[in-house]
Amino acid sequence: MIEMSTLLAILLIAATTYLTRILGYVLLKNKTLTQRQRKIMDVVPGCVLISVIAPYFVRDNPADLIALALTLFAATRFGLLPTVAISMVSAAVLRTFLV
Repeated sequence: MIEMSTLLAILLIAATTYLTRILGYVLLKNKTLTQRQRKIMDVVPGCVLISVIAPYFVRDNPADLIALALTLFAATRFGLLPTVAISMVSAAVLRTFLV
C-alpha cells in the first residue's frame, strides 16, 4: 500500500512539472520565440525532474549511486520512457541485492 505522503509527493511533482511547461507557454503566448528559446521551453520540465533526483548524487548508498550511473548512461542512449524504466528496474534490483 502506498503511503499518503508518497502519493502526495508524486502528485505535487507531477503538477509542478506540468505547470512549469504550461505556464511558460501561457505567459509567452504573445511573444515570438527564437529556435533556441523554444528548445529551452521544451527542456524546462526535465530540469524540474533533475532537481528531484539531484540529492541522490551526494548519497553514500552504493545501490543508489550505481542506479544513478545506469540511468545517466541510459539517458544518453535511449528516449525518456526506456530511461525511466531502466532507472526504476535498476534501482529496485540494486536496492534488493546491495542493501
